[in-house]
Amino acid sequence: MSENKQKIGLFQEVSSLMKNNIRDYMMYIALIFIMAFFAIQTNGGFLQARNISNLINQAGYVAVMAIGMTVILIIVHIDLSVGYVAGFSGAVAAILMTKYNVNEWVAILIVLVMGLLIGLYQGLLVTKVGVPAFVTTLAGMFIFRGLLNLSLQETGTIIIPNEGFNALSNGFIPDITEGAGFHVITMIIGVVIIAAVIYSEIKNRKNKQKYNFEVPSSTVFIVKLIALSVVIMVIIWTLASYQGIPWTAVIVGAVLLIYNYMLNKTKLGRAIYGIGGNSQAAELSGINVKKVTLFAFCSVSLMAALGGILYASRLQSATPTAGLGFEMDAIASSYIGGVAVSGGVGRVTNTIIGALVIMSLTNGMNLMGIDISYQYIVKGLIFVIAVAFDVRTRKK
Repeated sequence: MSENKQKIGLFQEVSSLMKNNIRDYMMYIALIFIMAFFAIQTNGGFLQARNISNLINQAGYVAVMAIGMTVILIIVHIDLSVGYVAGFSGAVAAILMTKYNVNEWVAILIVLVMGLLIGLYQGLLVTKVGVPAFVTTLAGMFIFRGLLNLSLQETGTIIIPNEGFNALSNGFIPDITEGAGFHVITMIIGVVIIAAVIYSEIKNRKNKQKYNFEVPSSTVFIVKLIALSVVIMVIIWTLASYQGIPWTAVIVGAVLLIYNYMLNKTKLGRAIYGIGGNSQAAELSGINVKKVTLFAFCSVSLMAALGGILYASRLQSATPTAGLGFEMDAIASSYIGGVAVSGGVGRVTNTIIGALVIMSLTNGMNLMGIDISYQYIVKGLIFVIAVAFDVRTRKK
């Protein structure tokens, strides 16, 4: 009898957790459903190691742009120019390396600085001149689309021969040995990641208990840790059975860690959330709203430049069509990842899941041979459903 009561109690606890955190869990449920659907429709092809690596490389440029977009959406602004800032950045990198023989790493640094300057220019228009962010960045979309076309007008598509540059979105981290049958370094990294996740979860639980916040029971907590560990190890083993972890994943992971730390552990991060919640109250409490807003614009343009580098690296070329629709994927990824339409709420960790949802749809529909027109319709519907769900759950 007591055992049955315990089972009922656990079921009620899990149901309560799901109900109270439905907004956080829904994107994970959606991703699992999408992956399962395409796995069935492609006879398992979607979940093959080669395609998972391909998916990570495809999602890289969207993920970094979406991380930058998340910050600016939290403070209730928007940047519509990121798509063509990315396209133009990739073109500049290609021109520097092929026409002027600039070292690839120097070219990357120049492009990233250029991204910062673009963000500074647009941020000053918003904070100092008072031009609305929508107008400023819409104008930027036109400007950088024109600059992209001008920069490639004479040459057309530029093929990038630099191996180091192209490896950013096509290469994999090297292994320490050969002949093991799997990528050893990837497995070691997987174990380290699992250990770090477990340590972080235990630490967060203890901190909540310290301040008398409600936490799940030990049984549910342990089940959660086991589930997380299994999911991570399955992904790691899938990658290890192919060529290991792509460099794209390393770059996105580094950006994610930096932004996650900045938003959750620093005064700047608290200021960003404060401005998003209520900008007037934030200013009255001593936050320099204009400086933080300027930082957000520099940040999103920097990530757009990095996204452009990853995209050009992925294609191993710079094309006049680069940047088309990138801003929509970045915005959709952020909102699907849980950024509130009203601002003040959002996590970059969830944004990565949003980017995977968007790119999984693209990848899966490409494998199925679905026309690009229908792909746009499906992604639009998913976007609307995600925002509607966010609005409805917040009202409740």
